[in-house]
Amino acid sequence: MSLDTLKSAIPDYAKDLKLNLGSVIGNSDLSAQQLWGTVLATAIASRSPIVLRQLAPEAKANLSPQAYTAAKSAAAVMALNNVFYRTRHLLSDHEYGTLRAGLRMNVIGNPGVDKVDFELWSFAVSAINGCGMCLDSHEQVLRKAGVDREVVQEAFKIASVIQAVGVTLDAEAVLSE
Repeated sequence: MSLDTLKSAIPDYAKDLKLNLGSVIGNSDLSAQQLWGTVLATAIASRSPIVLRQLAPEAKANLSPQAYTAAKSAAAVMALNNVFYRTRHLLSDHEYGTLRAGLRMNVIGNPGVDKVDFELWSFAVSAINGCGMCLDSHEQVLRKAGVDREVVQEAFKIASVIQAVGVTLDAEAVLSE
């Protein structure tokens, strides 16, 4: 199972996705850890079994055990945070924003990898989950840490392509039943 297998599964009508997938993974300026952590975290966030089955082994081969676990942790904690903070933000009663969250998020403080990498993965997952508050928060942390806009954009490019591939392949799986 591999990136090539995933690309070959993309139907002809979605050729742009095949090209984009090869480009965002094969031509990335991110470090290997940033790239494969972003790929793994967004593959999880995409909720596509096909995408996750194909990309997780390559991510595991390209990441240290600590980074592999941290990328999964980023996807997990952001699944929680994105729903919680997006809901808080969308409610017209802003008093919810003054209430204590009372949710454990210890992994954010001690992810087991470079904080910038973990923030990048959290940002990418937030792009898929559509939480504006989380996107702004993680982008600000990344920018304060000296991360260029191009790097931040690379993360949400990866997120957008992986999400689109997941939607397309999952739809094809249903339609071919």
